[in-house]
Amino acid sequence: MKIGTKSVLFGAHCFFIHPWFVALAWWKLYGFPADPRLWVAFFVHDLGYWGKPNMDGDEGEKHPYWGACLMGFLFGQRWFEFTLHHSRFLAKRNGAQYSKLCVADKYSFLLTPRWIYLSMVNWSGEIREYMGLIKEGKYAEEWQKLPVHQKDWHQQVCDYMGEWVKEHKEIKPDHWTPVARKEVTRG
Repeated sequence: MKIGTKSVLFGAHCFFIHPWFVALAWWKLYGFPADPRLWVAFFVHDLGYWGKPNMDGDEGEKHPYWGACLMGFLFGQRWFEFTLHHSRFLAKRNGAQYSKLCVADKYSFLLTPRWIYLSMVNWSGEIREYMGLIKEGKYAEEWQKLPVHQKDWHQQVCDYMGEWVKEHKEIKPDHWTPVARKEVTRG
């Protein structure tokens, strides 16, 4: 089973856990999500990880297209863009504005209890990719020190995402996210 599928079934993007934390994040940031289209977006935005061989490689970074196409089909172009640009990297690459869904998605990381999150990424195996890519330098601009333990990694992600959310919850221009992440050649 591919890592993306594992993520959707029982990992970081678990289809029956992650959307609830995104909804909670939205509620804390922007008020109760009364529009039913938001709830659909909460549940479909990460389903594109299904079948992906990686989380943050070329294939994994394109995961928003599946949910965006569904949202566009159901609700129109505005909802396609809203869902597609829940990825700040994809928004930057497309020369577009990240969406409020992006902010809520990032904030959901902080709201998911560490013991739940680390359990899920260990069950799926995602943690090896996430921590391995840091050691290989893919996220050099975001990391002050290399984490040795998973709890250290989780805390650094929380610190970074917390600051990013605080700075960007009002949808200000994103000067933090690079246009392209550093390419990593595995040998």
